[in-house]
Amino acid sequence: QLQLVESGGGLVQPGGSLRLSCAASGFVFDDYAMGWFRQAPGKEREGISCISSRSYNTYYADSAKGRFTISRDNAKNMVYLQLNTLNAEDTGAYFCAAAAQTTSSMCMAKRVDYWGQGTQVTVSS
Repeated sequence: QLQLVESGGGLVQPGGSLRLSCAASGFVFDDYAMGWFRQAPGKEREGISCISSRSYNTYYADSAKGRFTISRDNAKNMVYLQLNTLNAEDTGAYFCAAAAQTTSSMCMAKRVDYWGQGTQVTVSS
């Protein structure tokens, strides 16, 4: 019954903010790096941000640096992505992911063990 369940997506205007949440269950949460990936229609899924299991080492895609913040709460089996200063290029389905990998292997090489179903973020006026 492993589950990664995302929430918090929606429609937001350019320059606005959202906070995405991912609730994890069915595995040892603090043994896994966690991350957020984005997929727009017709495009490949890309790693936006990843965070290590216990040391909270982070990775950010260039497009996310300075605007997005990933965090996790191991006591609650939760991972979050704070999205600030959103623009239209941030639009897509955001997927929560878990991996027994480093943050770079997870986010850059997409070495992922488990995927959530995604939550849609649409940035539009």
